Amino acid sequence: MNKILPNKRPQTGWVGLLIAVALGWAAVSCEEQDLDRTFEGPYFVRFSDSTLTFKESRTQPVVIRVHNAGPVLSQPIRVNYTVTGSAREGRDYTLPDTKGTVIIPANKSFGEIPLKLINNANNILESQSLTFTLTSVEPSSLQVGFGKDNAVGRKFTLTIQDDCLFGGLYTGTQRFGTQTASVPNIEITSTDCKQYTLSNWNINSPLFNFNAVKPTLQFIDNGDNTLTIPPQASSELGSTDTLRGNGAWNPRDRRITLNLQAKIVLSATRDTTLIFTQTYIPQ
Repeated sequence: MNKILPNKRPQTGWVGLLIAVALGWAAVSCEEQDLDRTFEGPYFVRFSDSTLTFKESRTQPVVIRVHNAGPVLSQPIRVNYTVTGSAREGRDYTLPDTKGTVIIPANKSFGEIPLKLINNANNILESQSLTFTLTSVEPSSLQVGFGKDNAVGRKFTLTIQDDCLFGGLYTGTQRFGTQTASVPNIEITSTDCKQYTLSNWNINSPLFNFNAVKPTLQFIDNGDNTLTIPPQASSELGSTDTLRGNGAWNPRDRRITLNLQAKIVLSATRDTTLIFTQTYIPQ
């Protein structure tokens, strides 16, 4: 009699199913392990910017920020730095008494180095630069910069552009009758330190009805503390209306006084001239 051998196909199927399930669990396990993986450091401090450029006539301090790129700490972070470059301390800029160290306060992410620019106003249009380099940090659980050789975020370069004698921001004032008007943030610029452009002479001017109108004005430095306002038209004035005048610069307080004459054509046979004085005080 022939023997009937047991059928092993079902057993093979079960084994294959178990292998598949095991592999599936292994894959899920690996996936979950990858998903649960978190960055464990090292954490670091760095400069927020890599470069900035300002004119020496800037009156507000330049704020150089250093930030902690890791979790906020409950203790202060002390970051040390060095300063090199062609700009001269005391002549081109000043730093606080704590120069060389910036503190990121406890429970904060940023620390600041306030740098004040000094306007030499020598009519030499060049530029100087400063390079700040982070050298060490406390606590030691942090490092300075990241990437290869910790180069990223470790250095910051500030370029200081020389400005002309009258360059910068001013507050302009003008008096009409018993009223005095004042407008801040009026900029005076020049590309050759000879002819200047004033960004807005509309200080409660009777020639304009809206403060949104900001007409420019050109004047010339005569080199002897006197100024000339050459005849000029303005797009906001009528095509036949002109401005002219003169002025002076006070070397003690750096105030600029402009005596404006505005010729207004009223008709083909009639015109009138308005005369008013404006004072511009450095901010």
